[in-house]
Amino acid sequence: MRNIASCYNEHAIKVTDSYCSNPSNQVLYHIPSVRNVVTCIYKVKVAMEKQFFVKVTWCNMLQHGFSLHISEKLNKNFKKVVTTDKVKGSKTSELFCSRFDICWDLSSAMYDEGPEPITGYFVKVLVNSEMGLSLGEMEHDNEAKNLNVDDTFSRFVLVSRSEHYSGCSVFATKAKFCDNGTCHDILIKNSSAMLFVSIDKKSVIQVKRLQWNFRGNQTIFLDGLVVDLMYDVHDWLFNTKTGCAMFMFRTRSGLDSRLWLEEKNLEQKDEEKVGFSLLICASKNPD
Repeated sequence: MRNIASCYNEHAIKVTDSYCSNPSNQVLYHIPSVRNVVTCIYKVKVAMEKQFFVKVTWCNMLQHGFSLHISEKLNKNFKKVVTTDKVKGSKTSELFCSRFDICWDLSSAMYDEGPEPITGYFVKVLVNSEMGLSLGEMEHDNEAKNLNVDDTFSRFVLVSRSEHYSGCSVFATKAKFCDNGTCHDILIKNSSAMLFVSIDKKSVIQVKRLQWNFRGNQTIFLDGLVVDLMYDVHDWLFNTKTGCAMFMFRTRSGLDSRLWLEEKNLEQKDEEKVGFSLLICASKNPD
């Protein structure tokens, strides 16, 4: 598949708030595809303005498990710290002149449709004895309560989420595009003839004659943010055995006049300006 970043130009079609707010009578409901892998990247800040990126990947290809990687830069030089299917454990690693203590407990975890636990678990990352990342409900765990950690300066935010699906051509998920925003229901229906995307049961894009319009983009407005929606379904349409499709939602700064993908330098010079992105990858075959 071609790099999705090379497929678009400056002529994004903007969808107004009034367009997005009108209910669509064309919303279709189908059994969604199976979500196999979920990867989340968090930006973590601790004392002395130290900053790290923690990538957590949840997988249930065979059984529930997760992996954890750490980097100083977004999408660059991630170091593997944990890869396990054990329900409970801990590990310590020395990286980037810092000490990372990772502890997890999934023994009481509850799951919905995908590999990511929704309740009854915790995963925590300490950076030089300071709380860096805290996922789940660790405040209810006796071991977590007894730890003497400093969380005075700790703050983390989800900057990227990717979901991998297999099976049919319907993909359903939820996403928040900013910390104080609403959790939105996203539905994507991708057939050989038409692509349909709705948010909160309201149509935001319909692409007909998909075999001719297999790559494209749309600009939508959500929670006061400009969100670029990009898609590439070429391989899904023309590779019948192992075809895959990609859908990207990414927030854009109000100062940006062009699609984020069009910038010659995709790496953020100022990591403070990293927004949120949601990538949905779908394959016909789980292999």
